[in-house]
Amino acid sequence: MALIDEVNIRVISGGGGNGCISFRRETGIPYGGPNGGNGGRGGNVYLQATRDKTSLLDFKYQPKYEAERGEHGMGSDCNGHSGEDLTILVPLGTLIYDLATGDLIEDLTVHGQKVAIATGGRGGRGNLSFKSSTNRAPRTATKGALGIEKELKLELRLLADVGLIGFPNAGKSSFLSSVSRARPKVADYPFTTLEPHLGVVAHKGQGFVVADLPGLIEGASQGTGLGIKFLKHVARNRVLLHLIEIDQEPAQIEKSIKLIRKELGAYDKSLLKREELLVFTKIDLLTEASLKRKQQALQKRKLKGFFISSMTGAGMEKLLDALAERAPKWREEQV
Repeated sequence: MALIDEVNIRVISGGGGNGCISFRRETGIPYGGPNGGNGGRGGNVYLQATRDKTSLLDFKYQPKYEAERGEHGMGSDCNGHSGEDLTILVPLGTLIYDLATGDLIEDLTVHGQKVAIATGGRGGRGNLSFKSSTNRAPRTATKGALGIEKELKLELRLLADVGLIGFPNAGKSSFLSSVSRARPKVADYPFTTLEPHLGVVAHKGQGFVVADLPGLIEGASQGTGLGIKFLKHVARNRVLLHLIEIDQEPAQIEKSIKLIRKELGAYDKSLLKREELLVFTKIDLLTEASLKRKQQALQKRKLKGFFISSMTGAGMEKLLDALAERAPKWREEQV
């Protein structure tokens, strides 16, 4: 399945109802005055962020949204009802662009955050509103204003406390499966993860969101592989867990780490300032003695981090403790 993190949609606010031309017609009152009501206002269109949605996939199959039109005015001084407003729910982390100008309208990063996109058309005036001392029986009414139509581009950048980065097969999906209820596809071939997966981790009274993101390869900052589709999600994560397979030569491990960092910096230099924790995975593939030698070799290269096995659970407690210690600060940043 392709990663759906950008879609174009069309939204139309409701048109206003027309004003009414009408006169009183009652027994004994042959020349009753005007009583045509005004038309109702058309419905507005809003976009609202919700933590209950994590994908833009729905918009791919339903790209058009239209608010309700206002009712026409009626006789007997009856104004038309306003059209119902339309609120479109989008995932947290959705950026809204005006497709015609390219301007950013809003970046929705808070649950419940709401932005007005298109105002409903004003209702037309009925002939009652045109009555004056010089025009006692006006035969004039106006039509309601048309709704506003806008083409929007929605771009999703996932909001997560922890982002998992690393080459394909580094063990990111296995890690997420072992620490949360998320069940991303896990297999021993590149690009198993073709779309982000979010998992909520609860540990020692703290909760935090972890994003399993598609694996990086060399040239990702220029669009190779999943390229930009991956990198733009990294920018939203508070801490990056850089997962590296331990079953490699220390020189190759160091080279892999530098290459990933190079791709992050080529895309956005500020990502190199993001807190990064090195996590060496699949330690169950090594004997205890060979693991100790590997740790010593990495320390000589000033590569310190956590050593874990998602299969056996070894080292996981220490890593989760470190993340749980940071979680209260993340919560403060959201307030």
